[in-house]
Amino acid sequence: MHVQLKTNLLRTVAMLTTLTLASCNTLTTEQYEATALTRYTWQVKYADDLTNEQVPRFETFATTSLLNRNGLKPEGAVTGPDDKGLWWSVLPPRPSVDEIEQRKKSQEAGSPELLKSVKYELKYRLGEEQRVLPTNYQVYREVVKAYPSRIPLQLTLGLDNNSVEKAEPVGRLQVSRQQVRR
Repeated sequence: MHVQLKTNLLRTVAMLTTLTLASCNTLTTEQYEATALTRYTWQVKYADDLTNEQVPRFETFATTSLLNRNGLKPEGAVTGPDDKGLWWSVLPPRPSVDEIEQRKKSQEAGSPELLKSVKYELKYRLGEEQRVLPTNYQVYREVVKAYPSRIPLQLTLGLDNNSVEKAEPVGRLQVSRQQVRR
């Protein structure tokens, strides 16, 4: 029975790998723009016991955001670039004690926390089609490096072509392929 379980598991992994590889496409584009939406959010964690609560309740208060494009300093940037090359807006106002207490239920206590988040997207054009897809920090950084010279990028799309998983400058790909042939 143990051997049968291993065999079934291996078949399942092989099938999922095949499906994943089959559903990922690559394309080359010369028109692209990467954005990173940096966001500060004040969030308050509410619970009867803040240290031991299994399912605390969260309330969002003030938020500020700033859209970074291709690594260039955006208008309104207050801090940055940080260690990831991102610019940030002004901090949102911290919730007051009165605001925190207004949203409190029964014996709950509330603990405010300033959260930082980043949402990465890549806009690209291929022929007449323009798409905007979610992406990751690594792709954002590749675009930032390629953008000033407008180097064409080979993009690897994710599952069902609904994200950009990888971006590589085409010139670097050609050099790598030539080195492999030697």
